[in-house]
Amino acid sequence: MMDETRNFLESTALDVRRDVIRMVGVAKSGQLASALSLVDLLVFLYWQEMKISLSEPTWPERDRFIMGKRNGCPALYTVLARRGFFPRNELWNFRSLGAILQHHPQLRRTPGVDAPTGSSGMGLGIANGLALGLNRRKAPSRVFCLLGDSELETGPFWESAANATRLAVRGLVALIDCNLGERSLAPGRRSCHHFTEAFRSFGWRVFSADGHSFSSMEEAFTEGLADLGGPVAILIHTCLGKGVTLFEEGRWPHSEIAPGRDDVEQALKELNDRSGEGE
Repeated sequence: MMDETRNFLESTALDVRRDVIRMVGVAKSGQLASALSLVDLLVFLYWQEMKISLSEPTWPERDRFIMGKRNGCPALYTVLARRGFFPRNELWNFRSLGAILQHHPQLRRTPGVDAPTGSSGMGLGIANGLALGLNRRKAPSRVFCLLGDSELETGPFWESAANATRLAVRGLVALIDCNLGERSLAPGRRSCHHFTEAFRSFGWRVFSADGHSFSSMEEAFTEGLADLGGPVAILIHTCLGKGVTLFEEGRWPHSEIAPGRDDVEQALKELNDRSGEGE
């Protein structure tokens, strides 16, 4: 990856993180640490990898994205706003009554959202259906489905994983967020690393990438997406709360509760200092 491209993506990710923190802080609601871990991946997808058209958001040949990991929505919404799908000031209405940005993605309510996610574990089934429809139209579009470790613990997910190969679904890419916080948040839960062989047993091709290294993601996506004649899974290794020490070190133990004003200001100061704006 060219230095200029990497620097642009890193700068964009920093801006997105600040907006994620502001949005959750204003709403006083949202799983901030989980969203922060996804920022680099989503920036890479929407600026570097996915085929989209801002002038025609419903362009038939665009790539599709399914947010199976629903609690990461603040990151997705901020990326969509920064990419130009809707005005950035909509972020400050997150989870307000009647706002276009709600706790989970909603088709037709939020520009740039290709499908709702349904219950936990249903995202891959929706992605299967979208991909099959595109296959039958002989469209070149790809379908990316982002999932977390909790989705991999559900029966519907593995039914969909088996069906993807049984139906020979083409152009389907499952992105599995493997964050470093999963063991502490759910003692006894299997790490998503253990599911690599399960994917392979169903006939999936499996790759991995550092979810905070744009060069690593570029390499994994280039290799993994070179042949999409069957489903592909990419394990994205991330750090829960990436970018903010408070979350990276696990000093904010309440994953379901948004941080207070002091914590938000501390997080923003840390990011501003990192960009040089706090000097």
